[in-house]
This record gives sequence, C-alpha cells and structure tokens, in this order.
Amino acid sequence: MNMKTTPKIFLNKVLAGTATGIIVGLIPNAVLAAILKLFGDNSLAVTIGQSAIIFQLATPLIIGTLIAHQFDFKPMPMMVVGGAAFVGSGAVKFNPAVGETGAYIGTGTGDIINTMITSAIAVLLIQLIGDRFGSVAIVLTPMLVGIGAGTIGFYLYPYIAKLTAAIGDGINTFTTLQPIIMSILISCSFALLIISPISTVAIGMAIQLNGISAGAAAMGVAATTVVLVVNSIKTNKPGVTFAIALGAMKMMMPNLFRKPIILVPCFFTAILSAIPVALFSISGTPASAGFGLVGIVGPLASLEQGLNGGLVLLCWLVIPVICALAAQFLFEKVLKLYHRKDVFEFLG
Repeated sequence: MNMKTTPKIFLNKVLAGTATGIIVGLIPNAVLAAILKLFGDNSLAVTIGQSAIIFQLATPLIIGTLIAHQFDFKPMPMMVVGGAAFVGSGAVKFNPAVGETGAYIGTGTGDIINTMITSAIAVLLIQLIGDRFGSVAIVLTPMLVGIGAGTIGFYLYPYIAKLTAAIGDGINTFTTLQPIIMSILISCSFALLIISPISTVAIGMAIQLNGISAGAAAMGVAATTVVLVVNSIKTNKPGVTFAIALGAMKMMMPNLFRKPIILVPCFFTAILSAIPVALFSISGTPASAGFGLVGIVGPLASLEQGLNGGLVLLCWLVIPVICALAAQFLFEKVLKLYHRKDVFEFLG
C-alpha cells in the first residue's frame, strides 16, 4: 500500500468505486426489466432485455475497474484489477455437467463483498510491484496480478458467499417473524445510510436483502429522498433540489455531520412509511434494496413482485410525501427543534 494511503482512505476508495460500479452495472436492467415486460414477446424488447442482463453480468468487472480508477491507476493496471474482480466475483462458473466438455455459465453479479476483496488484493499487489516489471509489465501484470488475485478470490468465494448469504437469511428471517418492527429498523437504517458515506446499494447487494427486507430498505431510501426534496424546495436553488430528486442524496452528507438533527424528520418519515411495507408485503430484490425512488427502481421492483399499481402510488409517493410534510410542520413549526434553512441548506 502507498504509505500516504491510510487504511481508512483505502477502504473509502474501495467503497466509492463499488458504489459507482453497482449503479452503472445494475441500473439499466433494474429499470428496463419491468418496462420491457409491457411489450410481451416482442423480439426487439426481448433482445434489449437479454442485452441488459449480459451487461449486468459485467458488474464485477465494472466495479473492479472503477475501484482501480479511485487509485488513479493507468488504463492497463486498471483493467487488470477489473479482470481479477470478475474472476473472483463468482459471476461466471464452470459447469462440467453441461455438454461433453462442460461450459462456463453466467450466474448473476456474483458476490459483491468477494468482488471488493479481490479488487483490494489486486490493487495492493499493483502498488507493491510498482514499476519493477519495467517493459514486460504488460505481460507479467495480467498474469501475476490479474490471474493471481483472481485465483485468490476464486478460492475465497465459497466462504464469503456463505457468510453474506447467512447475513441476508438472518435479516429476512427476522423480517418474517417481526415484519413491522424489522421493516422499521431496516427502513431507518437505510434512511441514515443514504446520506452517509456508505453505499446503500453496495450494502443491499452485499448482504443479499430480499423480499420485504429489500422493500423496507428501498422505502427508507425513498423516505429520506422525499424529506430532503420537500425541505429543499424553498431552501436551496432549484438545481440542488432537482439533483436530490434524481438521486444525489449523498450531497447532503455535510449537513448530516454538521446538523445531525436532520435525521429526525428522516426517521419519522421512514418509520411511518415502513409500516405499509409490512402490511402490504412490499417486496424487492438485492438489486433494488438501495435505490429507493432513484430510477423508480424500488416501485418497479415491488410492482414486479405483485403489488398493484394503486398501492405502488400510495405507498411509494403519497404516504412518504404526507409524512414528510407532517414532519416539517411538527418539528419545525410546532416543536421548533430547528429552522429549515439551518438544517437543509446545501453546504457543498
């Protein structure tokens, strides 16, 4: 590791690259999947859907490359890290039972945590090697770092996959046993995470949130988005409000650290918005858990899981907006806990 790179900075760069990579890799299929179903068996729609799935298969490669970009690597080592991440992710596996000679089968996006670990190993190896390979770097770096780190990730994959599956299963089990309480806890957690440095998308994918757990997570993100938009309209320039509405909630991180009371209306809205999640079994997928209203991924996922259109509109938009407005009135006007401009004015 570069001596100027502390473990904290290193981890933050890995998380930042992972967050961007997940968005780039997953958003197209997450948005298009539900829309394309409206076209039935139309050949063009089917082909576009297949293209989106194949593109999503490259998510680990995209993540690894963007993690390397965080470390300002040149193009060749950047792609080596991406290749290693793809190998270690488990996104493609060899199945000897297919055909006479076996076949390599795509299996989704692999394990995100193992992708991050493999990418980190590849980055460390490249930093350790430096310029020692000289003119033969273009030959040795892919072999020793790309294949080497990828092989390490390959052997780690079964253990990391079991760990992440156990975490996801545990959360999903608790949601089944105590749906309202667990939906509220998950919703509040993601309401906080969306304006923290931690990626909600990465967390949702990493621990494989599913079903109601994923729905509650996405609802927490949606709740904070609505609160920020409602309070930003008369506080910030239209461009700031528009950016938040499109998904740039993390631009409010400075506000969270300087004025943590911003979480009060966010939690209030997240708690009330989470109750319908449990009552109506609003579900999602690991890919939709961290997006919320961004790209209407959360609503589309719940629609695909069987929620009718009227409830989608009610639960994802009407209830969060009413709760956000009620929170604004209660905490600012009645209890006078804060002034909107002091808490929600963009500090960037």
